[in-house]
Amino acid sequence: MALVTAQQLQDYYDHYRDSELTFTKEIIGILKVDPRQIYVKCNGNQWPCIINSTSLMACRIIVGVKGGAYAMLSQKETGPVSVRFCFTDSDGQMISFFVNGRVSDIKPYMNSAELAIITISFTQRPADDLIERLGTLLDANANAMRRKDERVIINAEVKRKLGLAKEEALVQIQGVPRHCIIRDLSFGGVKIIMVGIQKYVENQQALLQMRFEEPAEVIQVGGVVVASSPVEGRKDILMVSIKFGDKTVPIAYRLRINNYLVNLRKHVFAPTETTEQKLAAAKAAQEKAVAEEKAKMEAEEKAKAEAAAQGDAAPAEAAPAGQDAAQDASAAPAPAQDGDAAEVEEVNEAQPVEEAAPADDGDASDAPAAETK
Repeated sequence: MALVTAQQLQDYYDHYRDSELTFTKEIIGILKVDPRQIYVKCNGNQWPCIINSTSLMACRIIVGVKGGAYAMLSQKETGPVSVRFCFTDSDGQMISFFVNGRVSDIKPYMNSAELAIITISFTQRPADDLIERLGTLLDANANAMRRKDERVIINAEVKRKLGLAKEEALVQIQGVPRHCIIRDLSFGGVKIIMVGIQKYVENQQALLQMRFEEPAEVIQVGGVVVASSPVEGRKDILMVSIKFGDKTVPIAYRLRINNYLVNLRKHVFAPTETTEQKLAAAKAAQEKAVAEEKAKMEAEEKAKAEAAAQGDAAPAEAAPAGQDAAQDASAAPAPAQDGDAAEVEEVNEAQPVEEAAPADDGDASDAPAAETK
């Protein structure tokens, strides 16, 4: 059995809870049921029984009318009842668990006076192991009808995922075994290449034998040849289409095809979801960038408007400043020229000398006499 997630288990339970599965020999083998370890328990006692069929909501068990199980379960007030399921895991380990329920119906088994079939309705959701095993089988049966004609083209990768040992197989037509090569598979048929003559092959019964691995098994599927055509350039080699009968397709074959298609669907849709997420993220980033650019442009327009408003108010405020500057300029003394500055310095230097040395009377009389001479 392939590993399943909690979501898959919930899907199995939601979709197939009412689907009943009869425990035939083939089903018992596929599910790896251990019939010797199946019991029904009531009021502290347990008795061996046979599971006739089960769903995820109820099961039907077969007991002898002369045994203690029938005597206890046929009472009006039986109390809680539980059924013990037992399976063998792929590594040989035993898996067992009880499912609680109550008796909802009792009637003779196939009009037998010695056996009775008792229906026990579950009062709780069964164990995940039971949901997984029954759900996988029921899902394969459902998909065998819904996806009957979906083709699986054989190549190295597909062969590995299917567990197909090799593309070569044996096909019996009119009881004569022939070697063939498998080109594609589906729930409803197969297409093979084989040596033969067209008129001796068409509309004949066919039995295809294939070898699989993990686990190793040989699966035979019966059908009828519905079409054949010579391979281009070789009249003795035919492409043959075989349609399987609905009742001749083994459960093991359906499980192989279903597991492949289910896993393929997961891998196909995962990238699509990732791509959608990436596109959504890119769109959000683009919208954010546009919003930021718009905000930036609005801010620039606002700044320009404020600058324009300040420019209109500037001349009115500049006039008083000019007047004050003019008044300050008129009040300040005019700057001296270079020549004037020199004269002022000579005058200033000469004036203290005259004041410092006043002339005496004698000196004054001498001065004019000297000038006369």
